[in-house]
Amino acid sequence: MKTSKRVRDLLWLWGHEAGSHNRDWSLPAESRITPVEAADYLNIPNLMMIRYEGRPEMPYDQYAIAMRSLNRISWGITGARGETSTDERDHELDLASRTTNITGLVMDDFINWDTGQPELSVATLQELQDARQLPDRTLDLMTILYTHQLEIDIAEYLRYCNQISLWTWHSNDLAALPNNLSRLEAIAPDHDLYLGCYMWDLGPRAPMPLDRFQQQCKSGLDWLRSGRIAGMIFLASCYCDIELDTVEWLRKWLADVGNLPLD
Repeated sequence: MKTSKRVRDLLWLWGHEAGSHNRDWSLPAESRITPVEAADYLNIPNLMMIRYEGRPEMPYDQYAIAMRSLNRISWGITGARGETSTDERDHELDLASRTTNITGLVMDDFINWDTGQPELSVATLQELQDARQLPDRTLDLMTILYTHQLEIDIAEYLRYCNQISLWTWHSNDLAALPNNLSRLEAIAPDHDLYLGCYMWDLGPRAPMPLDRFQQQCKSGLDWLRSGRIAGMIFLASCYCDIELDTVEWLRKWLADVGNLPLD
């Protein structure tokens, strides 16, 4: 008997090591929650694990053990600010070959904010295309794209990705999100598109206005159920224990909509 997918099955939590944003982002309190604990708190079954300022340190095997309770994991082959290395990519590919719930790779901050240039070369992406072919599955490859980067021509790089997630750095710009999604659909009509949702307004380093967050989530739900997007991503795990109103509203909202069918 075929089991219908639920909304929850297409939701992802953006994961950082506990306390990663305790400095520099003007949060109201220090966080101690781990990515797995945060995913459990929100009842989100899928996790994107992204390195932040060198954390976590390799090897990642013991982190992957704690993540066995999750349905799917995508691991960042570039971390925050585009941090990457050949050793890290090789380790993650090896870990994926031994860990069945690792289903994809993520290129965070793929376009350098200062130079406007991609962090990985076309040649490296070509090598990854072959390396992503595991004996039992093909790993997805997602690139992060901000709405203010939609004018940058990276078509030759997008050929080697199958997923793109769209992020709005300043919540003031969320009013333009429907138009920006349409622009991305025109740029990448054959890619699976994901909606990135910040639970803290990173641009101004300030609380995310709850009404803007709610509208983004509700629009995302409509686009998810209509098939315009393939998933929603909530950032970040290290906000889930500091009493943000966005986090607490999301937890209750997902309890209401998470089990709705997609078909």
